[in-house]
Amino acid sequence: MAKRKKGGLGRGIEALFEENTIEEPVNGETVQDVKLSLIRPNPYQPRRTFDSAALQELADSIKETGVFQPVILRQPDAAVERYELIAGERRFRASKMARQETIPAIVRNMTDEQMMEVAVLENLQREDLTPLEEAQAYQTLMDKLSLTQAQVANRLGKSRPYIANYLRLLGLPPLIKEALNEGRLSMGQARTILGLKDKKQLVGLAKRAMDKNLTVRQLEEIVAQMNGTSKKKAQKKGQRKPVYLREAEAQLQSKFGAKVAVSQSRKRGAGKIEIPYTSNDDLTRILEVLNISLD
Repeated sequence: MAKRKKGGLGRGIEALFEENTIEEPVNGETVQDVKLSLIRPNPYQPRRTFDSAALQELADSIKETGVFQPVILRQPDAAVERYELIAGERRFRASKMARQETIPAIVRNMTDEQMMEVAVLENLQREDLTPLEEAQAYQTLMDKLSLTQAQVANRLGKSRPYIANYLRLLGLPPLIKEALNEGRLSMGQARTILGLKDKKQLVGLAKRAMDKNLTVRQLEEIVAQMNGTSKKKAQKKGQRKPVYLREAEAQLQSKFGAKVAVSQSRKRGAGKIEIPYTSNDDLTRILEVLNISLD
């Protein structure tokens, strides 16, 4: 995993990401072979869906060359040789598929809180989660650690609206959640559909969106009509910018770790993107994200 700096992480795990990648030994730690039968999955793992074909490819590779990058474990009870997986579930699952007996691992001391945050951060950094898995990960942090949306946002280097937008997805009906997880609906489409005042119409509109392959803009128009508000009237009342622009802002904010503003001019399809920075170091960080060097 490539090194990445992230702001606003929980102080208890920040050291794991500042100087070392999470799966490299630190402070005299060693890599050891641990029996797979002694390991149980991370109970706080936010990812629930794993690509079967990709796992099989990894399993085939492990059969030929083994596991190169160690998984991270913790031993809850030093007197009992049992371990919990902190990071590396794909390698763990693929190794079991490959019928391996052991896996290279680093055993690390971590609290439940640290273990939970690392599980979320590892997946967020790899961008492996579906929107609903990401939403559930944030909800789990709030429930288990008694955190507010603002506190979760601060710990993970996100904006509070970004966290709030994901959490709203948890209120979707099961059928729409399934479509979102399977990629038949985008997050932008799902969020637009959530704008319906009559929640009994959510599923019907979701099916319509999938059947007719409606864009977010088209859905916004339909939602406005179904809510009894035309787009022009809504704009006159000072309605917030369109969902697709807010979605673009949320994604860019996550990418750059800054409060990005996306605005649209009167000219159709034109607009601008503003990325503020607070110091020369912050500017350098943003340029690095864009693979731009001033050297």
